[in-house]
Amino acid sequence: MSMNLNVVNKELCVGAVRIIGVASSSIFLIGDTENITLTSAFDTPPESLIVGVETEIAEEV
Repeated sequence: MSMNLNVVNKELCVGAVRIIGVASSSIFLIGDTENITLTSAFDTPPESLIVGVETEIAEEV
């Protein structure tokens, strides 16, 4: 299965960036790129997956 995503940015101006946390499967990109190839592996047994109610995280001010 593959997903094709086409984004056209006309003009981009970044004044400041504040990153609070980074997950192990994160990408932070400003600018253009030709290709991004993503792969993943799930090595946890299915019985250990916990599915629960989504909780909203309060936005920092």
